[in-house]
Amino acid sequence: MRLLGCALPTPILYESHSHTPLCQHAQGRPVDYAEAAEAAGFKGVIITCHCPLPDNHSDWVRMRPDEYELYHDMITEAKEQFAGRVDVRAGLESDFFPGVEPWLEELHERVPLNHVLGSVHPQLPEYQDTYYNGDGFAFQRTYFEHLALAAETGLFDTIAHPDLVKNLAGSEWSFASIQPHIAEALDRIAATGVAMELNTSGRYKAIPEMNPSATMLGMMLERDIPVVIGADAHVPHRVGEGYADALETLRRVGYREINIFLNRQRQPIAIDDALVSLGLTFPS
Repeated sequence: MRLLGCALPTPILYESHSHTPLCQHAQGRPVDYAEAAEAAGFKGVIITCHCPLPDNHSDWVRMRPDEYELYHDMITEAKEQFAGRVDVRAGLESDFFPGVEPWLEELHERVPLNHVLGSVHPQLPEYQDTYYNGDGFAFQRTYFEHLALAAETGLFDTIAHPDLVKNLAGSEWSFASIQPHIAEALDRIAATGVAMELNTSGRYKAIPEMNPSATMLGMMLERDIPVVIGADAHVPHRVGEGYADALETLRRVGYREINIFLNRQRQPIAIDDALVSLGLTFPS
């Protein structure tokens, strides 16, 4: 990787996965994330905090239903403050599990959104209470089945951190064993046209690599599944963190473009152009 010796590059990248204190496990308001995006040389930031859910489901790691308007007010504040400097947009990270579809459909229609991430969070006690029966491998299969079901709902633009379950498995995680089930899920996701995320925060988890692994990225490429990069920033200084490594990984796997979502429409960006925007280049 080399630094380009040229004039200041033109920002084109967006942070596509970031949070707010309303989820109760993040720090910094949207204005702080916008400031960090500007410092990172990004064109914009899409705030995608954890959605409210019905029946107090995992309410200790997400905004309450009565805070959804406040959430959008916070984003509007940042959008107005950074107008002409950073493009601040509203998005959402919405949990998927079978049966939640009507709630999410209504929620997504309330306020215009730019990027909706679909997440399956297997670490949540509520999820494990329903789907874990003591068989770790069966739990992994269920997780990938739910990723495919999430894409098939049409509710989401991007499937977030799509091998997150590996960080719960420990010694039970064997990519070779689960690979046929991942392949089946990816076939179904590819048929929907939904994108998948390369989440740089995986480097800080139990298995210290991005989510998904390079091997799974290769399987995604074989099926022409579009990729969105997200840092999953829960603190402002993590906006854009790991993007250079993510771009290098994608380029090595064989991808030639990444994507952002604005107004829920996918917009491709050439990886080489993304590198230039960061003042970087990789040898040909």
